[in-house]
Amino acid sequence: MQTKEAPIARKSNEQSEFDSLLPATQVNRRGFIVTALGAGFALSVQPTAAQSPIKTGTEGLVAGEVKVPVADGEMVAYRAMPAGKTGLSVVLVVSEIFGVHEYIADVCRRLAKQGYLAIAPELFARYGDPRKLTNVQDIISGIVAKVPDAGVMADLDACVAWAGKNGGDATRLAITGFCWGGRHTWLYAAHNPAVKAGVAWYGRIDGEVNDRTPTYPLDIAAKLKGAVLGLYGSADQGIPLDDVQSMKDAIAKAGGKSQIHVYEGAPHAFHADYRPTYRKEPAEDGWKRLLAWLQLHGV
Repeated sequence: MQTKEAPIARKSNEQSEFDSLLPATQVNRRGFIVTALGAGFALSVQPTAAQSPIKTGTEGLVAGEVKVPVADGEMVAYRAMPAGKTGLSVVLVVSEIFGVHEYIADVCRRLAKQGYLAIAPELFARYGDPRKLTNVQDIISGIVAKVPDAGVMADLDACVAWAGKNGGDATRLAITGFCWGGRHTWLYAAHNPAVKAGVAWYGRIDGEVNDRTPTYPLDIAAKLKGAVLGLYGSADQGIPLDDVQSMKDAIAKAGGKSQIHVYEGAPHAFHADYRPTYRKEPAEDGWKRLLAWLQLHGV
């Protein structure tokens, strides 16, 4: 395990606290590796000729890259919202391990077409650009494994603050995420009491505990503030159905409003329309459930 070095210079108490979350190399670097978003899909998951990813246009929207102030600088994010509107409900969109590429941007535009301010931060920005790597294992070990949960929570908090100052109503807050982002959807719904609703798409429920990932959704089921809808596939080889059932039991024991729905025969990443794992029926049904869930819980 990599050891942390004492930060070289102190900028403020807030900066000191944030630096403690970063690897020593990043503390010394004092910057973001990813400072801009490109177009297209991540290199490691390029769609084939046989696939037809959903393409949502920007007509009637304000959509594109923004910079979100965080403790150590500015984090790049993709934002989409109806043009000329303010006081919009806010939806945080948390990516898979591939970062904020075209699929995640399109999810933001789909939400914006429904009247939301959707914002997807590039949460890997300090550690590398997963969109530019061709090997999935390199993405996992070289970037994703270095990202601390506490840092993700802080960055999402910063996005909420930004949205509240740029056309959004931060009191009507929701979050959705896919795979890696699905796990963080559960965690953020326990972290931020302002979250009214969350939709976690096949987010990991249990796993290895370490200093960067000290808790999993199964650990915080009783601490959920907002109501989370978990969407899972019975054929997901990475998330055992025993874990899904354990989460259902934990939710029921806690007496909260969260729920889990399992799609029979659906694999992992069944909503990812640019990948062979895409399954049209559960993906479309899950999207309908997402919109209904947000409306049900006042977002």
